Amino acid sequence: MAALRKGMAEQQIDALYISGTDPHGSEYLPDRWQTRRLVTGFTGSFGEVVITAREAGLWTDSRYFLQAEAQLQGTGITLHKLRVPEAVPPAEWLAQNLPAGSHVGIDPFSLPLGTYRQFRQLFAGQNLTLTNASGLLDKVWHDRPAYPGRPIFELDLPVTGETRTSKIDRINALLKERNASLTIISALDDLAWTFNLRGSDVEYNPVFTGYAVVGNGVARLFVNRAALGSQLQSRLASEGITPDDYENFFPFLETLSGTTVSIDPASACTAIFQSLNNRCQLVEATSVPALLKAVKNETEQEGFRQAMRKDGAALVEFLFWLKKSVGKIPVTEYTAGRKLAELRAKQPGFAGESFAPLVGYRDHGAMVHLSVEADNANPLEPKGLLLFDSGGQYNTGTTDVTRTVALGPLTDRQKTDYTLVLKGMIALSMAKFPAGTKGMQLDLLARQHLWQNGLNYGHGTGHGVGHFLCVHEGPASIRPEPNPHELKPGMVFSNEPGLYRTGEYGIRTENMILCRQLETTGFGQFLGFETLTLCPIDTAPVLTGLLTAEERNWLNSYHQQVFRELSPLLMTELQHFLAGLTQPI
Repeated sequence: MAALRKGMAEQQIDALYISGTDPHGSEYLPDRWQTRRLVTGFTGSFGEVVITAREAGLWTDSRYFLQAEAQLQGTGITLHKLRVPEAVPPAEWLAQNLPAGSHVGIDPFSLPLGTYRQFRQLFAGQNLTLTNASGLLDKVWHDRPAYPGRPIFELDLPVTGETRTSKIDRINALLKERNASLTIISALDDLAWTFNLRGSDVEYNPVFTGYAVVGNGVARLFVNRAALGSQLQSRLASEGITPDDYENFFPFLETLSGTTVSIDPASACTAIFQSLNNRCQLVEATSVPALLKAVKNETEQEGFRQAMRKDGAALVEFLFWLKKSVGKIPVTEYTAGRKLAELRAKQPGFAGESFAPLVGYRDHGAMVHLSVEADNANPLEPKGLLLFDSGGQYNTGTTDVTRTVALGPLTDRQKTDYTLVLKGMIALSMAKFPAGTKGMQLDLLARQHLWQNGLNYGHGTGHGVGHFLCVHEGPASIRPEPNPHELKPGMVFSNEPGLYRTGEYGIRTENMILCRQLETTGFGQFLGFETLTLCPIDTAPVLTGLLTAEERNWLNSYHQQVFRELSPLLMTELQHFLAGLTQPI
């Protein structure tokens, strides 16, 4: 911290803002861009940092309050809570605490364009200036990791269902509708999808570090070319795609002039905007590849189904292990999460976890995104509720599933809470709605039974899921906040209502669902969902009297499908175990 403040003084920077992101807006960061962790010691996946000559602060949300308090202890860094009443975000804090004429240092390469504009707007009336401080960390981070460049591999047509040249043609068609000649692809999952390539530069996400410029006869891919290998480079070149070095991306932008370029302010970093703004006309809209990749083709949809069978087999084996182990041998939340990863890894085509497993017993279950380590994990006992949220990357699809299971006796309130959450999950699963519907309009289906009992949960109900890509994918979602993107056939979402009683327990039941066309009537096209996840739902906590006949039929039908599709993949002992879990109620 002292070296950083010395560098700030030398550059006449009064405050330094660290966004906690990388140039690609990634959820999980390669080591090179772990600047937040370097400066604060905080290891959570979300947080913003401000440093002045005398103060330092970390801003994060309720997922990480306890973790941040522990990791910041003794550092002199203050925790500022976000997404709570009366929260003061970093930009407002700076405006309130810096004297007029102060300079705020930023790294435009790792600063989202939307954040930059918020700062500009707020600072305009405060006489505060944003200053490029991109080289400051390099001066004090002497052993900063190199740019990632692990091997990049290609997905074949039987997995993708579409060639990259076809995808580029579709990108060009959408650019034409926008009256744009080129688009900048900076989000790593957009990049991987466009070129049918995958990598391992980012933990949990099978992506590689790079940029691309596509359109008007141009298809230029900026990566670590050594990671591509000579054969893949030649194959790309034969298809009209020019491989280039990652470091050449911004110099290439400097050569563009007098053309119309489409950029996505939600994923483009500030440096891209600054490089193009004075020489090109900019069209700001949702990333073209993001719009296209959200709608999965038939091959991708079938790939998800294949992945779900493998994932389901691993989950049944995990539930079997859990029943045989808890109360008989020492088991903690951490060892349970590691066991689940071990069982998934046995499945053919497994390519890693899709996120750090969230295993919460008792009070930890109420901490929605707590990922425990060996030293802070609760031991499991044969009583109460265990929540586990986990997922896998398979070479045909990505999974994300949450189950809450009874480890032993439960209270009547736990059973009621569990059943109300289940009713919400079933309601969204059975939804039928007209084309053009947005996620906000469906979100209440998952909450209605909780609301009627004065209950709620603070997270969204559904996020998009990538096809052997990022487990969190846009642009559409199912949550209370407005989102202009409608739900379309081929989109894959999570369906995950929950309920959390602080200090006691948490409940969440999550399946992945595929939006499909159901029928067309005189009133238009109607859509619904196909449930993709194949994993038994614990019926021990269910108060059947709270379920309608239609809800019971849905649950029994779902369990019939689970048994039918998973039993051929299981050994005899596990088949008998699964038969017991899927008995009709």
